[in-house]
Amino acid sequence: MKKIFLLNYLLLLFFSCKHPESEKINQHNVYIPYQFNEESKQNASSYNNSEDNILDMENENGVKYVWIEINGLKLRFIFDTGASNICISVAEATVLLKQGTLQEEDILGIEHFQDATGTVSEGMRINLRTVKIGNTLLQNVEAIVVGNNKAPLLLGQSAFEQFSRIEIDNENQRIIFK
Repeated sequence: MKKIFLLNYLLLLFFSCKHPESEKINQHNVYIPYQFNEESKQNASSYNNSEDNILDMENENGVKYVWIEINGLKLRFIFDTGASNICISVAEATVLLKQGTLQEEDILGIEHFQDATGTVSEGMRINLRTVKIGNTLLQNVEAIVVGNNKAPLLLGQSAFEQFSRIEIDNENQRIIFK
């Protein structure tokens, strides 16, 4: 019953949201928020560059991005120290649900959250069974499914709290998790 609710909720959120950049679509009528370049593809395939827990950082228009895995799905996240939780969009939640890595028992409830603009929105609080950051595997990390299928992916405090220290090395474009 809960799984049917989740599917209906995700579908409702997915089809009821319009992104301000929704004109940027491909030939299949699907919005593509990020175009991969060769450097990004290389970082995606080898994002952990040593035995230390170091992630290469991509800096795009002043925004810092890192590649992490949630429930086995490798994605490009904004490194956002101001975000309370890991935030994913309805699109990623739908993929996780279809893969079977997001299950009924991972649904924790509905939550209201405030974004950076001050807008209060409704989202679904979920449990991510695994979050892989570099060579560290975190288990059972809370995340929010944002009711916009084109919302940016945010790596926030629900993951950062699992580390004793995080260093940003702007000179070498990397983030060190300790």
